[in-house]
Amino acid sequence: MDIESLRILIDASQTLNFSETARRIHVSQSTVSKHILNLENQLNVTIFDRNGPRLQLTEAGKATIPLAKKLVNECEQFQQMVSTINEDVIGPLQIACSTATGKYVLPMLAVRFRERFPSVDISMLACQPDDVESFLKDDQVDLAVVSFEIPNPNLECQVFFYDQIIMIAPPDHPLTLLSDIQPDDIVRLDMLLREPTSGTRRTLLSALAAHDISSKDLNIILELGNAEAIVSTVALGIGIAFVSRASANFALKAGDVVKVEIPMFSLNRKICMLRKKMGLSSRVADVFWSFIHEPENVELIKSIVETQ
Repeated sequence: MDIESLRILIDASQTLNFSETARRIHVSQSTVSKHILNLENQLNVTIFDRNGPRLQLTEAGKATIPLAKKLVNECEQFQQMVSTINEDVIGPLQIACSTATGKYVLPMLAVRFRERFPSVDISMLACQPDDVESFLKDDQVDLAVVSFEIPNPNLECQVFFYDQIIMIAPPDHPLTLLSDIQPDDIVRLDMLLREPTSGTRRTLLSALAAHDISSKDLNIILELGNAEAIVSTVALGIGIAFVSRASANFALKAGDVVKVEIPMFSLNRKICMLRKKMGLSSRVADVFWSFIHEPENVELIKSIVETQ
């Protein structure tokens, strides 16, 4: 089966317009029509309904598109593997990231990786934790970074780094005047909290549970789905919050917020990198998988996520 025809089919399924597809891929409309017709004849199905005022996918066509995407993706992976058989590292690398700290660490590592392998194109996709498994399963990304381990037998997990979660408050908050703060003191404070799927929130609530404190005991005045937004809101004097140290670094250095120490209440979480166990593996992804643990890169990560 002609892979180019499958690529044209995928594009046409998105535009639902043969002329638009032809314009996008720089061929004639008749060439697009010929490729689609050849595919329909080979598969013995009608992929597009051409009878109405607008092109539409048939039910058979809708079922065909995901398979076509999978075939094209596997073909591209195969081509990358062949092209790197002489140890060259070239091609795309897609990484999904569902944790705020990863947004600070990954770009720095990507720059270093590109300096060593200039023929690699890296793209990073911010996503929700619940999307990670499906992104990897459907080969939408090569690697994924999450703030907790995912118990999936089809995924391989390695520790990326350990992230420090700290408590921050406005510089003039009464809490900063106390010398001995206990976990129980937290329940009386106005608190900003991440959304329920956040790894930071999971880590915090797990630690509080050890002191018999649940989310119902907290005085949560606002939930925000972005670490930077929480830091900015704390800087405005609206409550305290627990965030990744990396997320608060700039505000801490500027004096907009301060770190509040709670003795015997240290919060660290494991940041993991995931990849599929089975299927065609991208050499670029394999090299990056090992690259993150090179000594100079471990030191770079520490400089970003640990206390300065």
